[in-house]
Amino acid sequence: MSDLNTQRREFIRLGVKGLAAFAGGSLLASSPVAFSSARVHAQTRATQQSFSGLHNLGPLLPPDENGIMLPAGYRSRVLAISGQRPLLDGEYIWHHKPDGGATYATADGGWIYVSNSEVSLGGGGVGALRFNSRGDVVDAYSILNNTSDNCAGGTTPWNTWLSCEEKDRGLVYECDPFGGGPAQVRPSLGAFKHEAVAVDVLHGHLYLTEDEPDGCLYRFRPERELPDIGSGILEVAEVQTREGRSYVNWHALSDAAAVSVPTRKQVPVATPFNGGEGIAYFSSCIYFTTKGDNRVWVYNVQTTELTILYDINTSTNPILKGVDNVVITPAGDVIVAEDGGDNQLVALTPEGGVVPLVQVVGQDESELCGPAFDPTYTRLYFSSQTGFSENGPGITYEIVGPFA
Repeated sequence: MSDLNTQRREFIRLGVKGLAAFAGGSLLASSPVAFSSARVHAQTRATQQSFSGLHNLGPLLPPDENGIMLPAGYRSRVLAISGQRPLLDGEYIWHHKPDGGATYATADGGWIYVSNSEVSLGGGGVGALRFNSRGDVVDAYSILNNTSDNCAGGTTPWNTWLSCEEKDRGLVYECDPFGGGPAQVRPSLGAFKHEAVAVDVLHGHLYLTEDEPDGCLYRFRPERELPDIGSGILEVAEVQTREGRSYVNWHALSDAAAVSVPTRKQVPVATPFNGGEGIAYFSSCIYFTTKGDNRVWVYNVQTTELTILYDINTSTNPILKGVDNVVITPAGDVIVAEDGGDNQLVALTPEGGVVPLVQVVGQDESELCGPAFDPTYTRLYFSSQTGFSENGPGITYEIVGPFA
């Protein structure tokens, strides 16, 4: 078993710049990252080079036996249902309201899928499914308990999971997906209605979204070198327009803990974003979604320019609605899960396409959450948060097919 301290030591040994040299995007920690293994690094690069993108997917076919519409050559299976044991002989009962998720490679060739629980009043947390190299579920367990409204979050290059509380003055918890140690709260990342977080491996900064109609975009600059995120400066974004283009200035917050004033109201010139949702890092850019206006944004960490990748009001193919969680493939496909809309996972391709990957039928009162690939990019995981009714049991799925 791994633990947080071991992962940090390996990350420090590699260094942020070395990691950035081969990082493929927001799925960094879900790629087979074993920092001491040159062989695994080569495998990761080979996977990224061989991933041709999702622009050639065919149309979605009629629903399968699980009510999932998929392109030809893909199949689905149900992995876990809220209130039931994923393993008949196991103890862990799959959590209710599964939300954001990610995957992590294991030393034996398998992987782990972690999933938040967006239950309120201390009933939330994070659960995990462990797979062997054949893709069989061999273990299920909790890595965080007694928190509230754990919505999305983000992976780290040192193979931990940052779970975000989407509540007033919510916090971020750093969790060990491998079950090697207890989760640790990270108050330095601010107290607000957190949605998701992404790590910029180029500069060692963290970016965070806020799920409020007047929420903000935040940047955290650690005081010490990553992976130490125990202290640092939390900043808020101000968008300025120069010569018809938008750029971001950053302003330090005086009270990240929001003791007297909410973080989004501490800097008068801070720019509001309408309902910040998923966020991911890929190729020197931060991608994030805002559900209030159905937009996908791109912030270039090198140039500080902010652009819009997708806007439902201007898109020539406006099928993506209810933008939420985000994950990015090695080819640069930005996969967005819908909270509403047609209950689809939709890819925004580098070629400019808007391509549906998956559609869940008969679960219109639910939302899709937690998209993440296994290390080989042949399996895609996600959840339907409440299944077939507004307050029903959530369902976690696996899609198998030639994504790569």
